[in-house]
Amino acid sequence: MLDQVAKRFGAVTALQPLDLTVEPGRTLVVIGPSGCGKSTLLGLMNGLVTPDSGHVSFDGALLSPENLMVARRRMGYVIQEGGLFPHLTAAANVTLAARTLGWPLDRTEARLQALAALTDFPAAALARFPGELSGGQRQRVSLMRALMLDPDVLLLDEPLGALDPLIRFDLQTELREIFRSLGKTVVMVTHDLGEAAFFAHSILLMRTGRVVQHGSFEDLSARPTDPFVTRFIEAQRGHWQAGGGAP
Repeated sequence: MLDQVAKRFGAVTALQPLDLTVEPGRTLVVIGPSGCGKSTLLGLMNGLVTPDSGHVSFDGALLSPENLMVARRRMGYVIQEGGLFPHLTAAANVTLAARTLGWPLDRTEARLQALAALTDFPAAALARFPGELSGGQRQRVSLMRALMLDPDVLLLDEPLGALDPLIRFDLQTELREIFRSLGKTVVMVTHDLGEAAFFAHSILLMRTGRVVQHGSFEDLSARPTDPFVTRFIEAQRGHWQAGGGAP
């Protein structure tokens, strides 16, 4: 939960005072143009970014230096383009946190195999390095790594943005089924309204560091609260009609 959280980077206001509560077991998609504060919002949620004012809480407790690492272990985080370590195999990337925490080998291996099955990742590819994997496989490894500790919350920053349209479409379908089958609380950042509508229980549309509208896709489409909402939706629909595609 964010309570009047605000953030500046030098002279730039990245996030104006914001209140936000994420519903457990639901998928919130944060959308908006580049530079609107989407990634900053995710960084504030997991403590990678410190607010200038306001408070961030997780499961009823304020995030602080004392509890931050424990809280982060309950949050799976997928950064833009995956962020895999190129010198580690797929298996080693996925199991890094578990090995750091000293999990027994049999528990770690069982969790790895369960996640590979969940994400439809070929067992033979677990021994490959990121540079030897396809784009879709790298994204699956990033997701498995985020899920390794069975977190309560998943935070995903443009997880499918670097993929070609066909692979992206397939992964969208798989990801949505994974989210719903696991019942995880998910906060996803994207710039694509079609992707937001596909995944979201609710959508948070941002502009210049502030929330323009928060609601369902139907709310944004049929009941816009600001002229920017209509312009944003119409611009995205124009992209789809021009061949950009939509799920």
